[in-house]
Amino acid sequence: MSEKNDHAHTNALINETSPYLLQHAHNPVDWHPWTPETLEKAKKENKLLLISVGYSSCHWCHVMERESFEDEDVAEVMNEHYICIKVDREERPDVDQIYMNAVQLMTRRGGWPLNCVTLPDGRPIWGGTYFPKHQWVHSLEQVAALWANEPEKAEEYAVRLTEGVQMMELIERPKDPLKPKAEFVDSIVENWKKGFDLQRGGPDRAPKFPMPTNYEFLLRYGVRQNDSAVVKHVHHTLRKMVLSGIYDQVGGGWARYATDPEWKIPHFEKMLYDNGQLIELYSIAFRQQADPLYAEAVHQSIEFAMREMYDESSGSFYSALDADSEGEEGAFYTWTEEELRHVVRPERWAEFTDYYNIAPQAQWEGKYILHRTNDSPEHKQLREEVLPKLLKARSKRERPGLDDKSLTSWNALMVSGLAAAYRTFDKSEYLEQARRTARWMLEQQGTDAGGLMRSYKQGKSSIDGFLDDYALSIKAYLDLYECTFDERYLQQAHQWALYCFDHFFSDERGMFYYTSNNGEALVVRSMETSDNVIPASNSVMAHQLYRLGFHYDRRSYRDTVRQMLNAVEPQMEHYGEGYSNWLSLYLNELGPFYEVVVIGPQALNMRKQIDAHYFPFGLSAGSVSPSKLPLLTGRFVDGKTLFYLCEEGACQLPTEEFEVPQAIGHKL
Repeated sequence: MSEKNDHAHTNALINETSPYLLQHAHNPVDWHPWTPETLEKAKKENKLLLISVGYSSCHWCHVMERESFEDEDVAEVMNEHYICIKVDREERPDVDQIYMNAVQLMTRRGGWPLNCVTLPDGRPIWGGTYFPKHQWVHSLEQVAALWANEPEKAEEYAVRLTEGVQMMELIERPKDPLKPKAEFVDSIVENWKKGFDLQRGGPDRAPKFPMPTNYEFLLRYGVRQNDSAVVKHVHHTLRKMVLSGIYDQVGGGWARYATDPEWKIPHFEKMLYDNGQLIELYSIAFRQQADPLYAEAVHQSIEFAMREMYDESSGSFYSALDADSEGEEGAFYTWTEEELRHVVRPERWAEFTDYYNIAPQAQWEGKYILHRTNDSPEHKQLREEVLPKLLKARSKRERPGLDDKSLTSWNALMVSGLAAAYRTFDKSEYLEQARRTARWMLEQQGTDAGGLMRSYKQGKSSIDGFLDDYALSIKAYLDLYECTFDERYLQQAHQWALYCFDHFFSDERGMFYYTSNNGEALVVRSMETSDNVIPASNSVMAHQLYRLGFHYDRRSYRDTVRQMLNAVEPQMEHYGEGYSNWLSLYLNELGPFYEVVVIGPQALNMRKQIDAHYFPFGLSAGSVSPSKLPLLTGRFVDGKTLFYLCEEGACQLPTEEFEVPQAIGHKL
């Protein structure tokens, strides 16, 4: 029997590969994917588009599906008046960004599910996020009546909204050169400090997101400016996060965010992008302060990713684990007292309940979320005894839904995380895994024209890559070059950068568009400039051009970076938290920034001397043999392995031991 006959309804999403789209393939709503054919159908029939955007691990997306999209009466209204399109925001962030900006202009808030009604040509006129069933139907009937009775008013809305979205994405190319000033960054951080939660770590608000780029910047700033209060806040936050409920105490890995100010109650979905970035952050932070808690988090989180998010057949990592299982949020991760007592030996119970905060007043919806108040070494034996048993007991439960597509950009984040973990902890298996996933990125996701595809599932690559796919892949390959001194990684990173200049760069704006000039034309061609949970594709691109400028002695790359920094400087001033990756780059421009070269037969072993230090204000290059790369030319000496420490081309005498420059890298 065909799948079509097994269900009362089957729509066009049945032919898609995205798990999120497939979740809606048997709704009574006549959903279509975002394709040129669907858009043409709307124009031909002169019907409004209803664009609904979400992702597979989005809790409220599931709620709205149950309440509205699975309801026959609601579907009748939607099908009668609209061409309904379902979009997976992880596959099509370009579409999501345009309509998210439109909804934020209309409602001053955003989030998922994202629902936006547009004219047949895609220009937005109305939208919002989650709607209860009756409000949803009422709103859709009102908008449909407007289009039927007053189309000129709908056109007026569309003109105004589209202009507003275009203005949101407008970046002016600066006329004057960048003039970096330390006081500029100081004032931003002083303002930022006012929102520090000094007791519980992180920001003094809820929800609390683990923002890796923010803490990487703050740590760099604190060390560079000798600001011990900022450094202390970063480490306090990182410790609180590992002990918290958003860190999976049983199996490792990170939930997306905490719903409360104390990091105790997570929003339970696990995203690859969080885990890749946090592995990198904790690996780097360990070099500045060798906290065993950081090492635990890194090793356990990599184990989690390999166990639950890895596709052995391809070498890539899956995208996400759902928050829900058995129809209940957090069911996989929470515990009743009876379940815990079944695992923990009676003589250990008092110690266990004290260590993991098991008390009636600590319950969440009648269950327990394990979190710790401390990481006392005397509890190590308890953890070694109990955690494997808890993990085994949990493995028998119904598992959360898995979004088993692999995204190039998110895999690149995981490669960078694994590379950082290798450099910090010298575990060869981390490097080997990073190399294998990087090989998948190039061989499976690479195109004959030198570009990248975005999404992959079951042997099939789809959707042209966006700027974040390129920028984060360039970063991953540069990170691997600095681990291995394998020049093929450096050369490939450079090839992707040249591709981006050809297909994404705007000479008029001095920035990179999010979409390629080969891609589908949308109502707005956007530029992503503000850093979020994942840093902006333009800020990541700027960082990599900065690195490539040194490796290839391309002054023009540095000029482009300064131009990009200059363009976003006004926004940075008003909201540092939203531009922290740019601020890290700004610190580079303030200097000093070093090139560290190690060349000679023992270069790979001696590179580990660099990695023994927290040294964020520099890049490394090296080779075990003579090389024609600009940083390496003429520096090979037979029978010796030497370090060269240079700043803007001015080099100190070569040495056989690496020493961190006095100006930076010290521990506070």
